Amino acid sequence: MRGPAERRELLKGVFEEAQNCRRCPLHATRTTVVFGAGNADADLMFVGEAPGANEDRQGLPFVGQAGKLLDKLLGEIGLQRRDVFVVNTLKCRPPDNRDPHPNEISACEDYLRRQVDLIQPSVICTLGNFATKLLRGDPTGISRLHGQEERLVIGARAVRLYPLYHPAAALYTPSMLDTLRADFHRIPELLAQGPPEQPVAPDAAVEEPMPEIDVAELEVETALAPGTADADPASQLGLF
Repeated sequence: MRGPAERRELLKGVFEEAQNCRRCPLHATRTTVVFGAGNADADLMFVGEAPGANEDRQGLPFVGQAGKLLDKLLGEIGLQRRDVFVVNTLKCRPPDNRDPHPNEISACEDYLRRQVDLIQPSVICTLGNFATKLLRGDPTGISRLHGQEERLVIGARAVRLYPLYHPAAALYTPSMLDTLRADFHRIPELLAQGPPEQPVAPDAAVEEPMPEIDVAELEVETALAPGTADADPASQLGLF
């Protein structure tokens, strides 16, 4: 089994591949590829929909109002961004924040599945319909599935899939926000259960945890100079 250092190097390789991606037409309109950010050895991963304008500009996921709500909800259960890994179903922003198209989701799916394989979370929280439908391989909507844990095998990795409403939607609907908060408060319980039984050899080596990442350092590494439109892809390597 791969150790944490090897997995992190392989994750960097996926990141570098994604920076030059031309798999779908979104490469022509993006400013920056938003690969994801957080702890590369996180037990908890969040999968959102697609980058918005702020994310496209800064190269970071969930940096707008939805990101602030995500941070608040994490804080309420004793976690911070540096404790988790946050990604989107798409790595590039759709024009005018429109919904992702099927060909775009299909083109990006491989990146997401390799991220899951290399980060090895035990719990994946899908935020909204697109991520939930993609990882479940089923059209059932988030309104029926939110807050319901499901054991799922993604590639060679067994995880606890836990669908949630997207923070962006909950910002404008008070009742949805109350539900999202209640669902969030079950996450520590899911994490405490540990990873599901993995479909791997029983004598696989035990891995050492990866060091935590300093959030302050990340902010410095990824900050944009005033008036700069593009994020520096090299600086994103410090995100995981």
